[in-house]
Amino acid sequence: MKLHFLGAAGTVTGSRYLIETDEMRLMVDCGLFQGYKQLRLRNWEDPPFAPASIDAILLTHAHLDHSGYIPLMVKRGFRGKIYCTQATYELCKLLLRDSARLQEEEAGYLNRHHLSKHPQAMPLYELDDANLALKQFAVIKPNEALDLGPNISAKWLPNGHILGSCSIDCHVEGRHFLFSGDIGRPHDSIMQTPGIPSQPDYLIVESTYGNRVHEKIQPDQQLKEIINATVHRGGSVLIPSFAVGRAQTLLYLLYQLRQSGQISDFPIYLDSPMSDSATSIYQHFAGGLKLRQDEVDGMIAMTKCIKTPEESKRLNNERWPKVIISASGMATGGRVLHHMKNMAPDDKNAILFCGHQAGGTRGESMVNGAQFVRIHGQDIRIRAKVVKIDGLSAHADSEEIIAWLKHIKNPPLRSFITHGEPAAADALRIKIERELNWACEVPEHLSCYQIESKKIVSCKTDRPPLKRS
Repeated sequence: MKLHFLGAAGTVTGSRYLIETDEMRLMVDCGLFQGYKQLRLRNWEDPPFAPASIDAILLTHAHLDHSGYIPLMVKRGFRGKIYCTQATYELCKLLLRDSARLQEEEAGYLNRHHLSKHPQAMPLYELDDANLALKQFAVIKPNEALDLGPNISAKWLPNGHILGSCSIDCHVEGRHFLFSGDIGRPHDSIMQTPGIPSQPDYLIVESTYGNRVHEKIQPDQQLKEIINATVHRGGSVLIPSFAVGRAQTLLYLLYQLRQSGQISDFPIYLDSPMSDSATSIYQHFAGGLKLRQDEVDGMIAMTKCIKTPEESKRLNNERWPKVIISASGMATGGRVLHHMKNMAPDDKNAILFCGHQAGGTRGESMVNGAQFVRIHGQDIRIRAKVVKIDGLSAHADSEEIIAWLKHIKNPPLRSFITHGEPAAADALRIKIERELNWACEVPEHLSCYQIESKKIVSCKTDRPPLKRS
């Protein structure tokens, strides 16, 4: 048996893990690489495996760094099932189609304006590929074991990150693996507390905030202070937001602030069709949240949803104070870029980032003090106040990860630290070794571990390709 780390090793994106036996190949998560160009280029490379040789994909949740490579897998020959929760499937309908549309639109824009370095810019995959991939999804119920083959089963354990998200517990020919997925926070504003992990032989755990402890200040108070200060000077607040999870948390907190009179009655716009649709899904699955149905309904009634590109453009002509929530959360694409071009040069405005900004993204550059940001081939001057708050993160911090791991009473034979930048992953490795006394390792990209009789006998990165026809 082999365990391959085909993504999220040495970086916080591109989650792809592969369990390989003589009988079966199971992929856990199938995400896009994001951020630095050298990472994004990996999406275009031929994978070190034949997609047609993968028997099934087990999906922890819908975010594109975990699901966004699936349409390309299907395009290249994968014909197996993609297993996930019902809510994850509903969100993937939005995210995968939107990912394809954005790629088509970007390629079209580059071609129309002759901005591509290639004879013709091409999308990584198209809407037809995403639609075809969605036909291969199969919905599972959380906490119920799914038989995948002889002596192979999997169970999805809710982990509180976003709607539908789970850790995945795998039993494969006598070996027990636990893939944490992205771990939520115990006191999230809208999500339920992460469930208790299983007792694995091999643990694969995320480390997005492995070297950080979230600020103890309440995020609603941070929002209130930033918004009120901006409105007082006659400006508006632009919030680049992840369409799934973060946008809904922001709307809930703004609803609470307005209901309690802590912010005034200025317009709150949600300028992201996908965020709008995702909010409707959250409304439909409200029973899985901490919120009451009337709170979900109230925050939706408060929000002015922007439907068309023309309506979005008109927002930039409005001069009165407002809040605009728009995707994407790292300012890598979407309508938020047009608002940023309009709002960033004005020092009355504020641009508020409220989540992890992967290295190489516009968001990461801006929160680190960049004076200019390049958008659509132009260098845009940043005079607006750029603020980042971490209190809204949907990822557990290092202390919260350790608290979650302490539910595992028997130390795993080996714990693999993934899905984090190098400093974060290594910091979590050290913390686990010191506080829990577990054997830990930070795997390298494309590393392969051979497992025999519940022990690891070798690891190598200079192996020949996995490919099987």
